[in-house]
Amino acid sequence: MRLNILRIAIPGLMLCMLAGCGSKKSETSRKITPKIPIWSIFRGDTQLSGLTEEHLPDSMERVWTFKTGDEILSSPVIGLGFVFIGSSDGKTYALDFSTGAMVWAFETKSVIEAPPLLLDTTLYVGSLDGILYSLDARTGKLKWTYQVEGKITGSANWFPASRGDGKWIVVGSYDSKMHCLDSKTGNVIWTYDTKNYINGAPAVYENSVIFGGCDALLHRVSAVDGKRLAIIDMDSYVAASPAVSGHYAYVGNHGGQLFCVDLEEQKIVWKYEDEENGGTFFSSPAISGDRVVIGSRDGCLHCVNRTNGQRIWTFLTQGDVDSSPVIAGDKVVAGSFDGRLYIVNLSDGKLVWSYEIGSAIVGSPAVSGGKIIIGAEDGLVYAFGAG
Repeated sequence: MRLNILRIAIPGLMLCMLAGCGSKKSETSRKITPKIPIWSIFRGDTQLSGLTEEHLPDSMERVWTFKTGDEILSSPVIGLGFVFIGSSDGKTYALDFSTGAMVWAFETKSVIEAPPLLLDTTLYVGSLDGILYSLDARTGKLKWTYQVEGKITGSANWFPASRGDGKWIVVGSYDSKMHCLDSKTGNVIWTYDTKNYINGAPAVYENSVIFGGCDALLHRVSAVDGKRLAIIDMDSYVAASPAVSGHYAYVGNHGGQLFCVDLEEQKIVWKYEDEENGGTFFSSPAISGDRVVIGSRDGCLHCVNRTNGQRIWTFLTQGDVDSSPVIAGDKVVAGSFDGRLYIVNLSDGKLVWSYEIGSAIVGSPAVSGGKIIIGAEDGLVYAFGAG
């Protein structure tokens, strides 16, 4: 999709201007740029908040699907009029946002589980082959590659370079390192060593990078030089990505605990867990107002109070919820292993709408331009719009 600049003017005023009644432009005749759908990064922003200002209707319809060659565990991103998503067939696809038609496909050497990152006009894609690929987002042409010593399962993130006017990207790997690279060249800026695998995506906060891993620690690292700023014990390994709002990070662990961490005080503010029925958190939380929502392998979406960690509601599906929820206005969108895509009320967790795909949903939805885009294990990318 290309930008279309709309010119809006009141007809009578336009006639007056043509007649020479004045040369000063009316406010109503200014150029207006239409809103272009964008969800350029996993979880919607560099803080990985899982939040959008989009307001969804109470009923949605399937508007298009696209078939890949294998199951989809990756999550989509949206921008430049395209939907970008990886597949277990080893390819990254660029699809037309309006129709779902394939624009291009780029093949890697292995399965793609990591969501891509769209930065300006470049797409960054990590693969289980241990390579981060930099692609021209409009054509799929390869720009550069960066090889790590383990598979990449989490999305890259970015922040302004601390030197010069460029941009740096960060990505974790099963080589137990967080890698910081120059976005244009792929040259290494710094690496940071942990003691175990890094599964999820890093969040960015105040010139620092926040992430967890299988070492059961939440790390805060300087974005400038990769030096450790803080580590906080998470009791059990962290498979998903943290979400950051203000100076607080929210992160779930394999032990079924959801933490709120004060990044400045370097301490845990509260811990939430369902001691009777709780399950592992492979989902990343979403944050809006006074609420935090996260999926669990107990089959539930959990909504807790952001201030004190007290439960507000739970919504039960019929399968594990590894899919990271997205909060869109007053609604929550998430998929489940039961093969359904759900929309529930943020206020009380009541079901608003669901669609039975019939195949497990692992990835997180992207919500933009009035559509929900998500992939499923049947290898299809689904787009849902207003009914």
